Amino acid sequence: MTAERLYEILTKYAESQGIQLNRDKEYVLQILEGLITNESRYGYRSCPCRLAAGVKEKDKDILCPCVYRDPDIKDYGSCYCGLYVSKEWNEEKTAHVRVPERRKIHD
Repeated sequence: MTAERLYEILTKYAESQGIQLNRDKEYVLQILEGLITNESRYGYRSCPCRLAAGVKEKDKDILCPCVYRDPDIKDYGSCYCGLYVSKEWNEEKTAHVRVPERRKIHD
C-alpha cells in the first residue's frame, strides 16, 4: 500500500466519522508513511508519533485510529499526531495547540 492510496482510503473513512484529515497533505503523507512502516515492522499500524512496544496487545490503544483520537478531537480539535482533525480545526476556527499525551505507559 502506498501513502497516496492510504490517504484516499482514510479521507473517506474520516468523512464517515464526521471528521477530516489534516489539510496539510504533505504532513499527512509523512504520518501515513510512518503507519505503513510500522505495519511492515510490527504487522499492525501503530501510531508513528508514539513509541510502540512491538507487541500488538501492549499497543492496542495506539492502533490507528487510536483510542485517544475522539477525546483529543473533542477537547483540542486534533488528535495527538495531527492526522485526524475537526472541520473547525482545518478552517482555523479552533486554536492549534499541542495536544497533551493521554497515554500512560505500563510495563
